[in-house]
Amino acid sequence: MNQPAYAVARAVAPTVADHLQIHRAALPEHDAARPPFELLPEARHIEALVDVAFWASVRREEGYIPKISLAFLRPVPEICPLVFEQPLPLEPAALTRLAAAVERPGVHLGVWPDGDSLIVWGTTHMIPPFCFVVEVVAPGVLVLKHRPHHESRKFVNVAVLEGDRIKIIDERASRIADCPALLTSMLGFDHTSLADERLNIQVQVSLSMRRHERGGILLIVPAGSHEWRESIVQPMRYAVQPPFCEIANLLRRRDGMPPHEWREGIERAVESLAGLTAVDGATILTHRYDLLAFGVKIARRDDNGPVDEMVVTEPILGATPQRIHPAEFGGTRHLAAAQFVHDQRDASALVASQDGRFTIFAWSPCDDAVHAHRVETLLL
Repeated sequence: MNQPAYAVARAVAPTVADHLQIHRAALPEHDAARPPFELLPEARHIEALVDVAFWASVRREEGYIPKISLAFLRPVPEICPLVFEQPLPLEPAALTRLAAAVERPGVHLGVWPDGDSLIVWGTTHMIPPFCFVVEVVAPGVLVLKHRPHHESRKFVNVAVLEGDRIKIIDERASRIADCPALLTSMLGFDHTSLADERLNIQVQVSLSMRRHERGGILLIVPAGSHEWRESIVQPMRYAVQPPFCEIANLLRRRDGMPPHEWREGIERAVESLAGLTAVDGATILTHRYDLLAFGVKIARRDDNGPVDEMVVTEPILGATPQRIHPAEFGGTRHLAAAQFVHDQRDASALVASQDGRFTIFAWSPCDDAVHAHRVETLLL
């Protein structure tokens, strides 16, 4: 293979290759999802995929930014491949010309070795467990990820590359004290949390909130409690009575519905819920997914002082916790969310910024402070 011109490709490839091997080895020997060793890319393959994806990302085709996804897999019948009669070379120019046909979500270009080179054999919508994927999300911004070994629409991010910056996801972040279950699920290394459909729905809501690019706050409060009202300006313009229970009802009916019908219902409900967070103010949801209100204003509780400090972390190797004033972290949304969690310590807040930043706010008894978990690298 040619030496990669994008130096970051060589720097990150061994780490990603080791990650895939380690997590494959962690699966039981007879697990049906355990892929043969030859289906895992070597470091040299990862170098080549990252290199060509980067240079394709900074090109233009008729003024459009190419957004492509490269999957390292063979065109086996199980993935219903669309196979080109003549394979394409894995080159930036070829990928740029093809980008318009494969930019829709869920479409992947299949890449596999042909002698000493890699070729693009066609496309697929189906990605098998542990398949390695390089996705172009913006010029010079790549996400390196793989499909988890169970049924899930959310891939496990391994690294995010932004130009010359390498962000390796730190899976040990899930082991910190008071780590929210939602963060563990987003990290994707805990099979138990990934199998929890309630947590998966929260991940899907987070993804949808980030996609609408308007910013928003989702407050998750205990079911059956009314204490959260003490931190909300009254009256609420968009209170919901009785609570809207579409997602909760779908969760209860899962075993009695055809799988495709249930999944389509959940997707519609998630998109509707995330759409409400685009309205100015906060949306309030219980742990059981009962919608209580949206477009509400957060206020400091009368019997509590203003939040003056919080802990900020990001699940990236090399990142260190910081203790800062909430005003140093973000704008009014972040300050309001931090104040709400400071006052309502059994609640949490999900905050999406218009610039793509996404934060989970939760109370940390160990730190005796609000903990802000920056997680946008997990949602790309």
